[in-house]
Amino acid sequence: MKEYKLNDCVIMKKPHACKTNEWIITRLGVDIKIKCKHCGREIMMDRLEFEHKLKKIIGDTNENK
Repeated sequence: MKEYKLNDCVIMKKPHACKTNEWIITRLGVDIKIKCKHCGREIMMDRLEFEHKLKKIIGDTNENK
């Protein structure tokens, strides 16, 4: 199982309509909510679908602040 947490930046396999595939995790649970880093659109998907579509975990967006 992949390790990810709230505010992690992740790269999904397919890009969003705004041409970016970088997202920020905003909610964890049975469902996972992610927010597009470029346009701010938020989507929810179940954990299995998220793990299937996940390409890479970049890390915490708040680490360097």
